[in-house]
Amino acid sequence: MNEKEIIEKIVREVIMSMGNKGIKGETDIKDEKLLNDKGHMDANKDYPLAEKRPELVRTPTNKKLQDITLDAVLNGSITADDVRISPRTLELQAQISESVGKDAFARNLRRAAELITIPDDRILQIYNALRPYRSTKQELLDIADELENKYDAKINSAFVKEAAQVYEERNRLKRG
Repeated sequence: MNEKEIIEKIVREVIMSMGNKGIKGETDIKDEKLLNDKGHMDANKDYPLAEKRPELVRTPTNKKLQDITLDAVLNGSITADDVRISPRTLELQAQISESVGKDAFARNLRRAAELITIPDDRILQIYNALRPYRSTKQELLDIADELENKYDAKINSAFVKEAAQVYEERNRLKRG
């Protein structure tokens, strides 16, 4: 393997581990005939995705994994948005995790997939608001409402509602 091929392989591996800012042009995995007969991924057949199912891995701008080459990066046809993980890929990884009984990890991947569409600065604000004594119950419920209605992040919304309840029970809410 020459130096160029090594760098291209590294770039392909990086795409599997980076965050995403959007899902423009992404196809819905439920409409594809590429999943197993139960409609879910199987760790034994499908993991790691980049090696065993590269046809399923798409960039946020719908480029194929094989399109991520050093030449494409150097000539500018591959941008930062093209090497970020997408909600679709996180869902596939969640299904693989479930296939080996890692349900908690699958839930974390789905929560992460919901957060992709939320701006980074807002995520940091929400993170800080979730620290003990930083928010009132109403402020947390407003965040939950925002997550559900503005970003369609229902899993994360439920998490914030649960946090508001637990903080209230444990006296960890901001006073006043």
